[in-house]
Amino acid sequence: MRCASYCNAERYDIDELAIFLRKQGLDPKFYDNVIHIHKRRESNEDATFDAEIFIFPYGCISIWGLSEEEEGSFINDIKAFEVTPLSLPTMDTSVYEYGETTLINEEEDEMILESTDDLIKLSLSHGLTQSVKLEVFEQSIVKTIQKTHHLPDELAKTGKILMSRKKLSQKIGALFAERNSINLHCDVLDTPEFFWRRPRYETYYRLASEYMDIKQRIDILNKRLDVIHELYDILSNELKHAHSSRLEWIIILLIVMEVVMMLAKDVFKL
Repeated sequence: MRCASYCNAERYDIDELAIFLRKQGLDPKFYDNVIHIHKRRESNEDATFDAEIFIFPYGCISIWGLSEEEEGSFINDIKAFEVTPLSLPTMDTSVYEYGETTLINEEEDEMILESTDDLIKLSLSHGLTQSVKLEVFEQSIVKTIQKTHHLPDELAKTGKILMSRKKLSQKIGALFAERNSINLHCDVLDTPEFFWRRPRYETYYRLASEYMDIKQRIDILNKRLDVIHELYDILSNELKHAHSSRLEWIIILLIVMEVVMMLAKDVFKL
């Protein structure tokens, strides 16, 4: 069976979405701030293997047991509740089946579940959705670095950045906004509070987190954020230098004007 994780928006309006789902007869349940619903599979009358859908407030969905077409239809149905939709949504898929113990076969990209326990799927889903959310951050940082990578080269070759103070200020503002946005949302990559009260399920979350290399990718993300921070400092210093140079030229011009006026008065008796 298919398992898919999507990141479609910055966040979902969870409360309004829950009201909508109730009107659709889907009986949403809350696990902390995550919505869980059962959805009858169109190709299977056995309720034991109903599809499971988990909707996370940070704009992600984990869907177990639907076809790709059914997933797309459901996501489209709740699109109105996306807050700041992504221009390029991210997604990842794998397959799962039931067995004697819960494990992940990385070579086959397959998850084996020991039971149909909803909380096992939710625990795994926390790691899987963190992965697609992290991918959004990764793509955003890569784009930012690509747009600005020429600036240090330009500074090394010419000794200055060849752009107006206004453009330079705009670049600094864009870098600050990007770094600040990611820092503000990085808390979704921490261990969820869900496991504080259900510690026995944390093992499943760790299993998914290690499978998706969450820790290593967060380390790389932080290093790239450091690159943006350093570039921000470089541009800020360049802006300060440009401002200082402008003041120096103004002072020089004022001194020259004063000397000219003194010469005109004392020497030429004007």
